[in-house]
Amino acid sequence: MTQEFDLVASLARGVEDRSGAWSFIEGFAARWAGPLESGDGRPEEELVAAEARLGVRLPAALREAYRLFGRRGDLTSNHDVLLAPAELYVDAAGEALVFRHENQGAASWGVLLAALADDDPAVLVRPDLADKAAERWEGWLPRLSLCFVEIVLSESLHVDGERCDFLDPEDGSIELLEETCARLPFPAYPEGEEEHGIRWFLGPDVLVRDDGGTGLMARGRTAPALERLRELVDGDWLDG
Repeated sequence: MTQEFDLVASLARGVEDRSGAWSFIEGFAARWAGPLESGDGRPEEELVAAEARLGVRLPAALREAYRLFGRRGDLTSNHDVLLAPAELYVDAAGEALVFRHENQGAASWGVLLAALADDDPAVLVRPDLADKAAERWEGWLPRLSLCFVEIVLSESLHVDGERCDFLDPEDGSIELLEETCARLPFPAYPEGEEEHGIRWFLGPDVLVRDDGGTGLMARGRTAPALERLRELVDGDWLDG
């Protein structure tokens, strides 16, 4: 008999190390998107070609993520975009290896070149600003594997509209969320913004991301699950 996926316990292990992160993503995919299969990863020759082109060695965590689910756009690229190995590049300042773009080009995610020798280095984000001189690589998450957990969770919020919705919080909305859903064991982020950072919650078959009180994004595993959340956290839901 197949063991039921325990999202909370699996996520807690995923926060600890990268092997736990990959196990969480495998379990989450099977329950919320579709099981990982052998053809879902990028072949080794694509990674070797990217390293030869860039003249760098990719971190172990990045290689493992590509090999496990690098072709699964439904897990990584519903909204923002995970670059294919052939699209990886070093930023113009020569500071970081960029592996992900915000869907409208408003930000990029990368790993500092100085940290590429680490197996599971920190991930930084760089906003695209009108004043280019003001752009900086800023802390996002302390480990690349943890960033991939965040990617899979966040991209799950952008499947078909019947199971996803957005709420601009009103007075009491965040309190209702905290009362009716359990806070997930994922650290608030970006780094340095923990007090008002992004947090994750879980209700019955529904995921919710609290963007620091500025917006709630919800994903039900089913449409009825999402509707139950709308009833619990009342407000002017975008598609409700």
